[in-house]
Amino acid sequence: MPEPTRDAQTLPTSRPLIIGHRGASAVAPENTVAAFERALADGADGVEFDVRLARDGVPVVIHDPTLRRTLLRDGLVADLTSAQFRRLSAGLWFVRKHPDTAAHELARAYVPTLDETLALVGPRSEVVYIELKCEAPAEYAPLAAAVFEHVRRHGLTGRAVVKSFAHDAVREVKRVAPDIRTAALFDRSLSRPHITRRKIIALARDCGADEISLHRSLARPAVVEAARGHGFSTVVWTVDDPGWLKRARGWGLRAVITNNPAPMLAALSEDA
Repeated sequence: MPEPTRDAQTLPTSRPLIIGHRGASAVAPENTVAAFERALADGADGVEFDVRLARDGVPVVIHDPTLRRTLLRDGLVADLTSAQFRRLSAGLWFVRKHPDTAAHELARAYVPTLDETLALVGPRSEVVYIELKCEAPAEYAPLAAAVFEHVRRHGLTGRAVVKSFAHDAVREVKRVAPDIRTAALFDRSLSRPHITRRKIIALARDCGADEISLHRSLARPAVVEAARGHGFSTVVWTVDDPGWLKRARGWGLRAVITNNPAPMLAALSEDA
């Protein structure tokens, strides 16, 4: 297993980077150009999004394996080509959910490819977090290879972080591209029963991750400090409470991922 790519990025900054979770998904349809544009316009330091392979092998930006929640139809992501996704609304569900606040033109949002997403957000982001979504081990290698190729082609090797709950997928990324930063994701389910910080660090080291990405229920100053002592920077998701962010500002977090970057950035400005 290649050694994690420790560098200056692992050091805590004066404030954590604020990253738009699936873009500014509180105010625009998640994982769409509209959400990414809004996050960056609101001052986010970068964006986070999910990637799966479409039927034609093209990586597309969508969270769920099924189409029901965000495309309002039956089927699987793997059933459609990337071209077919462009013809479907990925925003109508959001307009229906927020009829009094969502602009009707958001219904025209579609599922973008990884290529167009990186072309949009890459030049404007300090860091881009890409989550590999893969339920079966057979998906790890083709998805990792596709993401690596796009990251390299867009010149984002030094600014992209590839992450996954499937730690074997993280290991595969490190195998094919040891110079790309990776993060091991840890879900809130691990707080019941409690997972120790020693176990978190051991799992992250085992898959070759450079960062530890924790659900906020797992984030504690002692965990962050222990991770830093072993060379890992820590990212916390998904945080929409400015009060939480203020309390955690001194922990030395690398980044906080939020559905709504604007109020989080405003809270940090108040404390500056």
